[in-house]
Amino acid sequence: MSEKNPENTITSAGSGKKAVLISLVQLALPAIVQQILSSILQYVDTAMVGHLGEAATAAVSTSTTPNWLIHSLPWGFIIGTLSLTSQAYGRGDREEMKKLAATGCRIVLFFGLLLTAVCLAISPFLPGWMQAAPEIRDDASSYFFIVSFSLMFFVGNGMFAACMQAIKDTRTPMIINVSANALNVLLNWLLIYRVGMGTNGAALATSVSTICGGIGMFLAFRRKSELNFPMRDLFKRSGDLFSRLLKIAIPVIGTNVVSCTGYVVFAGMVSGMGVTIFAAHSIALTAEEIFYLPGYGIRTATSALIGIAIGEKNRQKFNNVREVSLVLTCLLMVFNGTVLYLVADPLMRLFTNSEEVTILGARLLRIVAFCEPFFGVMVVWEGIFYGTGRTRAVFVIESLSMWGIRILGTYLVIRAGYGVIEVWTCMIADNIVKALALTVYGLTSKIEIEKV
Repeated sequence: MSEKNPENTITSAGSGKKAVLISLVQLALPAIVQQILSSILQYVDTAMVGHLGEAATAAVSTSTTPNWLIHSLPWGFIIGTLSLTSQAYGRGDREEMKKLAATGCRIVLFFGLLLTAVCLAISPFLPGWMQAAPEIRDDASSYFFIVSFSLMFFVGNGMFAACMQAIKDTRTPMIINVSANALNVLLNWLLIYRVGMGTNGAALATSVSTICGGIGMFLAFRRKSELNFPMRDLFKRSGDLFSRLLKIAIPVIGTNVVSCTGYVVFAGMVSGMGVTIFAAHSIALTAEEIFYLPGYGIRTATSALIGIAIGEKNRQKFNNVREVSLVLTCLLMVFNGTVLYLVADPLMRLFTNSEEVTILGARLLRIVAFCEPFFGVMVVWEGIFYGTGRTRAVFVIESLSMWGIRILGTYLVIRAGYGVIEVWTCMIADNIVKALALTVYGLTSKIEIEKV
């Protein structure tokens, strides 16, 4: 028999909209604070590199989208672990939670070592594949090589944080990740400016801080009684648990591969438009981050609460979590989009001394500001589907929209001689279509939570 948790505080929580809103805010707030503070520290990180010049920014940015793809590969298993762990927590099933924690550790070891080996091997060739300018290829290759040493700790950070979030602890991952990002900024200042290592210093700072964050997250994860499995069970077979996890993970991995390869192709097409345009494009993407990241914080909380409602087999809570999270996200992202539009110019000036890059980047930010509510709706619907373990619809919609609208549209506008403004219009259209498609599917499909 499975070990049950007699003191499950979740099942005693209210299912009404007010109770759901309180739970959602309590869970989402640390995740949002983490995202915002981490993004601010990344702003400082980007600004430090940006003040080394356009070439340094372009060299570091060359590996940005490939890293999105690389980092996304184990993410399907992280989402699957969060989904199943939150459902087990809703049932009060401690035995299954411990088995999932052990399975998560095995996944970290496998993916971490595999991705590290692959990335070290491809580092000399990556800048050429990304069509980077010849003068920045050596720096771009060196940056990617150094950062790749920390990949196992990056995967571990995500997996162990997801396990804790699934049992309603978003505060601990916030503290650890914000601390790791603060360490990155400190090491950047030391290695870039005091030691004079340039982009290699930025890479070393990123790698060391990622390793420290991964270790810290593992230690916190092991302190949770619900997740603290005996180490002798690390390589013990877990029956059909991995099969259930795989069923959720494969569509998420497919979604991430489709999405991130699209980002890589998209970035490659933009990088071919020149160093100045690519620098403006890359900095604008970074500058926009802080305005849409709160949506990801709400998505994390939504996935956990949806999974818990399914574990409880509580239809009322399920419906209320879905409705409250979507309304809250829309209101928040309308506000964020308005602020982004108003501060676009001074925001760009934080990252670059180039007037040309600043003017172009500010135009891009004012355009994308109108898309923020749609982006928020899109990511929260993803969180809802991920919490239920129904991940195939997200894969289908992402595939059709990314490649049918963003990539094909970008290819056509570049071939027609248009510029980066039209390229960003294709990107925005992609996000809007995905938000609308997920909304239609979510409202028209019936989820039998008793059978999940």
